[in-house]
Amino acid sequence: MTKGFNIRPLVQQDREQWQFIWGEYLSFYETKLPLEIYSETFSRLTDSNNTVQNCLVAHTGETLHGLVHYIFHADNWKSTDVCYLQDLFVLREMRQKGIAKALIQAVYEAADRNGTPSVYWMTQEFNQKARKLYDQVASLTPFIIYER
Repeated sequence: MTKGFNIRPLVQQDREQWQFIWGEYLSFYETKLPLEIYSETFSRLTDSNNTVQNCLVAHTGETLHGLVHYIFHADNWKSTDVCYLQDLFVLREMRQKGIAKALIQAVYEAADRNGTPSVYWMTQEFNQKARKLYDQVASLTPFIIYER
């Protein structure tokens, strides 16, 4: 337990709360996804045979406070896999309690157990509050991202 909350993998019983929290994350980035994507993503994240896509949740009892999605994948420049931390979100009322930092640390620990020393992620430039935390737990790179 960390400061009144725990972190654990996502489970089937979390579907409704996970969907709400991920929806809040997507809204923050002004994005909407069809329900089929929620269903497919949840299925992948809770499939014990899928070790590539993962989700950890911060919770107290049965109540979820935040989530982190991360993906292990190969890298042409390294002999080990790398870990992409794709989504990180903490509900507004639970912020400033160390949950985001603990979720990032939990991903670092999962990456270490997987033999994956590199963990990376992206955020938008305007996300100043999150970037203050990211500056404490990781190094900013000079890369600019392009997308088709």
